[in-house]
This record gives sequence, C-alpha cells and structure tokens, in this order.
Amino acid sequence: MDDQGTDAQEGPDAAWLALHADREAVERALTLAQARQRYGTDAEAIAQARHEEVELLVDLDRILTQIRAAEYRRRPGSRRW
Repeated sequence: MDDQGTDAQEGPDAAWLALHADREAVERALTLAQARQRYGTDAEAIAQARHEEVELLVDLDRILTQIRAAEYRRRPGSRRW
C-alpha cells in the first residue's frame, strides 16, 4: 500500500493502520517464540521463549483492544466517552 502514492498515512486512518502493523509484527514475533519453544533444544532458550510468549500475548491483547476501540470510533454515529 505504501507504493500507491496516497496520503493515507497522514489521514485519520493512520493510527488505525499503525495498530494493524503493530498487530502483524507482534503476531509474527509470537509465532517465532512458539516455534522456539516447540523446536528448541536448549532448556534455557525454551524458557526464555516461553517468557517472551507471555509478554507478546499481553501486547497482542492490548493492541487488539485498541483496534476494537478504533473500529468502533470509525462507525457512523459512534458514541464518544
């Protein structure tokens, strides 16, 4: 999308798009942490990957909550608190 030459990165959707980019990055890191747990051979590395997975799940929950809030605000007639 970046190569289309639009001003979407400057409009009101910029924060929403950034949240989805953050979600994608966290999901990729989460997949890697899970793979390190599943296929790792070093007990310390597996434990570190498990700890990283917990932190990433907290981050993913936070980002998904922000995305849901942003999607609600995008709806016509949405209530502002």
